[in-house]
Amino acid sequence: MNVRTIFILVLQSLADAQNGVGISAECIKWIFLPTLMGEVKKMKRYITFIIAGGLLLSVFITNTFSVIRDGRRLDRLRGSVLRLHILADSDSEEDQELKILVRDELLRNSNEIFGSADSLEEAEAAAAEKLPEIEALAERTLRSRGCYDKVTAEIADVDFDARVYGDITMPAGRYRALRVRIGRAEGHNWWCVMYPPLCFPAAREVEDDKKAEEEFFDDEERDILYHPKKYQLRFAIWDKMKSWLDL
Repeated sequence: MNVRTIFILVLQSLADAQNGVGISAECIKWIFLPTLMGEVKKMKRYITFIIAGGLLLSVFITNTFSVIRDGRRLDRLRGSVLRLHILADSDSEEDQELKILVRDELLRNSNEIFGSADSLEEAEAAAAEKLPEIEALAERTLRSRGCYDKVTAEIADVDFDARVYGDITMPAGRYRALRVRIGRAEGHNWWCVMYPPLCFPAAREVEDDKKAEEEFFDDEERDILYHPKKYQLRFAIWDKMKSWLDL
């Protein structure tokens, strides 16, 4: 029995009472009050569900907006750098040492490779044009150590894990990269950011170039580089959303 039916019955009872054939108001109360109270409780539950659903929807919309906003920043960051990816011939100590020597030589010559490039497109075009020179430079470095492995270089899309360089962390993802293969290229690889020139050799590790970092990245991108854990979940959701939507 809904509220509308109860209301009609009450009116009918009152009309009958005026004619002397109805039931008393006390009887009406005891007959219909439990049903009315039940309807009120149902309405309260519905209102509670609506409010809770509205709050959840609000939180969902806010978080979705944050994921999209930060995901676009991540894509902008990924689309503004050219990574360096070097694969050693093998995992032997000698081959790994040769890989480091090739890395250092390429980083030292990054200005000559990229010239005055002002964007990823210009840097990529410059590197693509100088691939033979890059291969020759790497092979000269190997020859100076008595190694005659062949070196091949290419510009490619490469999936990278998150990597720490000094104080910054470059997020995981797919980047454009200058990929250098030494010999069979079956050994552990090494990667850094070649454009903008963030990395410079420091013993067996590399450090990030603070001046280049401040010059090439805005405050939002630098926040991503310095506080990766803050964005980790959002970036994972963003990449999953893009794979679902095939973006």
